[in-house]
Amino acid sequence: MKLKNILIAVSDLERSRKFYHDLFGLDTVADLGGNLLLTEGLVLQEAGLWKQILGREHMLGGAGELFFEENRMELFLEKLASYPEPIRILTPLTKDGQGRRLIRVLDPDGHVIEVKERIR
Repeated sequence: MKLKNILIAVSDLERSRKFYHDLFGLDTVADLGGNLLLTEGLVLQEAGLWKQILGREHMLGGAGELFFEENRMELFLEKLASYPEPIRILTPLTKDGQGRRLIRVLDPDGHVIEVKERIR
């Protein structure tokens, strides 16, 4: 068995596509009508489609976390600061037990994203 993708439900597909492209460099691989497959295996699904398929509401920003490693943390922090919409910071810039800088932010729907410096 192989994990193929991680899917998150979003309230505004285009807004989320832009967020993940501009800040994390994820490009659209396929537009599947209500689902966008992005590079690195992330799938964005319209919340209405989620409800239609599963027959129930989803929890935006439920329990879970997307994790990214960043080679150029200063550049990422500059992207956050200059992003045209306010970015909600969950964990301000700090260091982990190994001295790597990390920050946790929320995407437009409240999904938790951790960005940590890559070990060099």
